[in-house]
Amino acid sequence: MKKNIFIALTFFLTTISINAQEFKSIPSITVIGEGKVKVVPDQVSISVAVQSKGSKAVEVKKENDSKVDGVIKFIKKMGIADQDYKTTRVTLNDQYDYEKKKHNYVAVQSIEILIKDLAKYDQIMEGLVDSGINNIGNIEFQSSKIEIHKSEARKQAIQNAKVKAQDYVGALGQKLGVAHTIVDNSQDNYFRPRYEMMAMKSYDDGSNGNETLAIGEIEVTANVSVSFKLVD
Repeated sequence: MKKNIFIALTFFLTTISINAQEFKSIPSITVIGEGKVKVVPDQVSISVAVQSKGSKAVEVKKENDSKVDGVIKFIKKMGIADQDYKTTRVTLNDQYDYEKKKHNYVAVQSIEILIKDLAKYDQIMEGLVDSGINNIGNIEFQSSKIEIHKSEARKQAIQNAKVKAQDYVGALGQKLGVAHTIVDNSQDNYFRPRYEMMAMKSYDDGSNGNETLAIGEIEVTANVSVSFKLVD
């Protein structure tokens, strides 16, 4: 029994000693690095909807379905792949008018479309309206190579942190050691367009010189906290 207690105590003290060594203070410096990559978008996601109103639910739904059918046929005609458009919302609501004491029904179907050829933007938008779309919601410019740009921004953030650390340590007459901790502080804001009025020309005939679309730039950012060891 005493032997078992002695072994357990020895193990406990050994564990404390190891933990103490692990938590031993390491001379270090922690800095924040930032990386930014500006990208011109090459595709755009748009949210559109068909809305129909009437006094009879069946007729309103039928009318809405007919318009949506025309919209989808137009989308396919423009060569947009099946995976690049989808229905995101379908509703049929009863809006009762208490003053007139009558029922009005509203049917809505929303569709999200990804346009990968910005040269077709004007033509597609005009065609959607002609085919039955009566509500255009969110328009978001994107980059098809966003993951590559994210990687570049992260690399820039690390390099920025290293340069900062070297400036501080050099002023102290010390040397910078290896990094022992890296924390990614980046927010998921890669798709927030920063508009700088980089207007695109109209693609109707290529000769009128009208500027119809300001796509701006996407600013891809990365932020990191890096701790480096200090070397005497």
